[in-house]
Amino acid sequence: MAFEGLSDRLQDIFKKLRGKGKINEEDVRLAMREVRLALLEADVNFKVVKDFIARVSERAVGQEVLSSLTPGQQMVKIVHDEMTALMGGQETKLILSSRTPTVIMAVGLQGAGKTTTVAKLSKNLVKQGRRPLMVACDVYRPAAIKQLQVLGEQTSTPVFSMGQGNPVDIARASIEHARSTNRDVVILDTAGRLHINEQLMEELSNIKAALNPDEILLVVDAMTGQDAVNVAESFNAQLGLTGVVLTKLDGDTRGGAALSVKAVTGCPIKLVGMGEKLDALETFFPERMASRILGMGDILSLVEKAQANIDASKAREMERKIRQQEFTLQDFLDQMQQVRNMGPLEDLLGMIPGIGKQFKASKGDFDEKEIGRLEAIIKSMTAQERANPSIINGSRKKRIARGSGNRVQDVNRLLKQFEESRKLMKQFADMGGKKGKRGGFPPIKFPFN
Repeated sequence: MAFEGLSDRLQDIFKKLRGKGKINEEDVRLAMREVRLALLEADVNFKVVKDFIARVSERAVGQEVLSSLTPGQQMVKIVHDEMTALMGGQETKLILSSRTPTVIMAVGLQGAGKTTTVAKLSKNLVKQGRRPLMVACDVYRPAAIKQLQVLGEQTSTPVFSMGQGNPVDIARASIEHARSTNRDVVILDTAGRLHINEQLMEELSNIKAALNPDEILLVVDAMTGQDAVNVAESFNAQLGLTGVVLTKLDGDTRGGAALSVKAVTGCPIKLVGMGEKLDALETFFPERMASRILGMGDILSLVEKAQANIDASKAREMERKIRQQEFTLQDFLDQMQQVRNMGPLEDLLGMIPGIGKQFKASKGDFDEKEIGRLEAIIKSMTAQERANPSIINGSRKKRIARGSGNRVQDVNRLLKQFEESRKLMKQFADMGGKKGKRGGFPPIKFPFN
């Protein structure tokens, strides 16, 4: 996950400060030196780092921190506020014009994931009740048009193309086609290059002049780090960008682009790609990202993911089953599948304050494929066995193990964990939200490894 190294470094720095009852200017200076190094290692632009450290230090050495009863927490708050401001302060929504159609122009270099991002954006807009049209303006890259057509089928979005024609003519014709087919958003998938050149910029400038798009979104690969910021600067200078889409933010990237691009170019990050699936495009929330970097979690995003992937009526029925101890292995399987639909388990746990680091420390050799193995074991059971696991004797365990390609020990471990989970869920349900009744939740276990 992006920012993982930076997040660990910053949390360790502020952990030292939290342990002090009072801090002085020297403590602040030493902490800021470590923060500066952590940001530079994360590939944040050096000018951005310099300005950021200066702003935090100015606030930190004032009465706001030195006179505080909880100086460590106050320092975290200052860094959180400044980091949020650095990334834009608040979310910047897509411009969807009142005129029809809204025109969105996606630009960027080859390999940044532009065509896939166009499809993801299209799927996102369909969910919002919009009727997008994707336009194949990349007439140079082999199979670019075919790729967009395949993605169009997967997202149930029509694709307009005119073969290897002139990209400006294709863009113009797509507007008339959109109006005649009642499409309210046109998304142009323009050509990229391996590097910025005059021919590319001239073509993009001509498309801009012909259509006057509502949005010009630069798609950049977050894994290119500082280079992504340099690309954004160049495109913005020649096209006047309205926003940036960072792709591959779920990868093993240092995250410097996300922390630098707004400060360097003035262009807000509007969307981020968080995976390969076509629904893995999310609105960028600076405050939430700052919270995750500083180990403060991101409960709002977690709730939104849950609302999007979990059926409310099924959730109520599940609560009833848990309370009445009717929770079965089939329900256990359904819950695992719903959680998997929300994204990688490590990312979800990272959204819970204080849990992400505990998870990393506890998981050992945890492999998410383990969940697939558990699903295979449960699917190898009969409906009767899933409903009543107590009937699973030795011979049944052998059959289930063979059917799922696992060992009998794996079946035993699953059955044991299921019983523990059922008891734990019952405890949570019985608590009924009564604060203070217990001394806190039971420790979180990661037993599937």
